[in-house]
Amino acid sequence: MQIGVPKETAPRERRVALAPDSVARLVKAGAQVVVEQGAGVAASFPDNAYVTAGATIGATAADVLASSDVVAKVQRPSATEARAIKNGAVLISLFQPSTSADVLPVLAERSVTALSLERVPRITRAQSMDVLSSQSTVAGYKAVLIGASMMPKFLPMLTTAAGNIAPAKAFILGAGVAGLQAIATARRLGAVVSAFDVRPAVREQVQSLGATFVAADAIASDAEDKGGYAREQSAEQQQRTAALLHDHLKQMDLVITTAQIPGRPAPRLITEAMVADMRTGSVILDLAAESGGNCALTKPGETVNANGVLVYGAVDVPSTVPTHASQMFGRNVLTLLQHLMKDGAVTIDVNDEIAGPMCVVYQGQLRS
Repeated sequence: MQIGVPKETAPRERRVALAPDSVARLVKAGAQVVVEQGAGVAASFPDNAYVTAGATIGATAADVLASSDVVAKVQRPSATEARAIKNGAVLISLFQPSTSADVLPVLAERSVTALSLERVPRITRAQSMDVLSSQSTVAGYKAVLIGASMMPKFLPMLTTAAGNIAPAKAFILGAGVAGLQAIATARRLGAVVSAFDVRPAVREQVQSLGATFVAADAIASDAEDKGGYAREQSAEQQQRTAALLHDHLKQMDLVITTAQIPGRPAPRLITEAMVADMRTGSVILDLAAESGGNCALTKPGETVNANGVLVYGAVDVPSTVPTHASQMFGRNVLTLLQHLMKDGAVTIDVNDEIAGPMCVVYQGQLRS
């Protein structure tokens, strides 16, 4: 069985689907791995690192795609790349199936079985395969650094010969994996941190990291689904939350928003009126920009200056930390492949509790 790793072609993408450490373990398990020339360079993994790990180097993407039984990618392939994949191969990548209408039919025509990494089920057995969690860890960490670099203030309290500098106030909206990592990072950098999430279960996690949990009156006992994700709030709950957040935002220097609902647009938590009442020089970094944004002023990939308040629509943040993001992503893919490998080949069983929910194309058929 040959596993192929092509170079990513999506704009801004610097990650690679398998880092050399994961390649070495696959080779040890008996797989052949071919990596496109230069595929890992942007993540600081030169070709010789892959050769040392036991892989061979493919000259072009076409060579890798046409010869591989399994293709591992970070971002979904373009239609052109999809047409180059070997008939009957297995493709593993991020997909965002709702926006992949141009690619999925091409894969079906070539009888490619496609697994969407966003659909790894939230069960104990699949935790080590969950790329959304691993990449959210990267995003939460880097978001604080980006936000701090945009601020006209220090984050920590400083005692200097020129007097004391008060610490900045950071507010994290959404306390999932990205939010909790943002809280921890902002605390390590010395900010006074507060956070909000509609799910009551995360309150203790927020407080355990040394942050204040705000607007507790706005959360409901049924705000979390079986998968651990936040449910969409009712209109009444949204109004109550908005009023509480509006007051809190007025005092904040750095706001990082992370709230997302799988398969739906990101909830709109910060209105233009809220931004208008924030301090001049404050920064909002919206990690939900790619799914619509948590702030009404968010524009993906752009920084909006709203009367002195900067609103940055962050996109593909994990790719800005490509070495560790790739290592974490690759270990997720490795664990998934180990689960799927039987007798030296990858076997997809749509009745499997992990592979089944992930499978968006199977033996020429599109699956919902």
